[in-house]
Amino acid sequence: MIKTQREIALMREGGKMLAVIMGDLLREVKPGVSTNFLDEQAELKIRKAGAVPAFQGYEGFPKTLCASVNEEIVHVIPSKRILKEGDIVTLDLGLIWEGRYLDMARTVPVGKASKEALALIQVTQRSLDLGIEQARPGKTLGDIGSAVQKYVESKGYGVVRDLCGHGIGKQLHEEPKVLNYGEQGKGLVLKEGMVICIEPMVTEGDWHLKKASDGYGFQTKDGSLSCHFEDTIVITSKGPEVLTKS
Repeated sequence: MIKTQREIALMREGGKMLAVIMGDLLREVKPGVSTNFLDEQAELKIRKAGAVPAFQGYEGFPKTLCASVNEEIVHVIPSKRILKEGDIVTLDLGLIWEGRYLDMARTVPVGKASKEALALIQVTQRSLDLGIEQARPGKTLGDIGSAVQKYVESKGYGVVRDLCGHGIGKQLHEEPKVLNYGEQGKGLVLKEGMVICIEPMVTEGDWHLKKASDGYGFQTKDGSLSCHFEDTIVITSKGPEVLTKS
């Protein structure tokens, strides 16, 4: 669970690489673009950088990128689906660099989205920031979950309970589970050298989910919009360091 300085250095390199690739992909999001196209670009950019797609083949996942649109929450397989003006799309992407995994996600509007959609995106992004602020030695996983939950619910949105963040390193999903809800002071005490993914998944309506139409991903049960942000974080003596930043 605790990473060495060498491991953290490698993950810092990989995280910067992933953040640059994600930034490039987000600039490709526009009306008329297919999620398959975004997936192809993701794989091309990861392999060109000398890294390996983290999701390809993971538990049978056939693609490089997860591309979830509107009511879809996470893990949706890219397809011929064409993005339309006013959609919102979540790009969830991971890579392997020198045997270490990195993972991040962003939700963006496709062209001009509604005020309601933009507000959902803003709240979810802010909830991630608030969760990250709690990722300090001596704090707990409950502190992270509580910070996310209280903010999101104060804005009238729902926090997905059935999916969560995770530890990361030599594997994509390691212990501990990082919930997006909880009680302050409860749960595992955070220590210097831990690397975790914090990833709020927020819904405009009810937080309950169901399988998406592709049979792999998840979407909101009530059909309401969903939003997802994720970063890979290392806990240091000086506080949280976001590894997935350019």
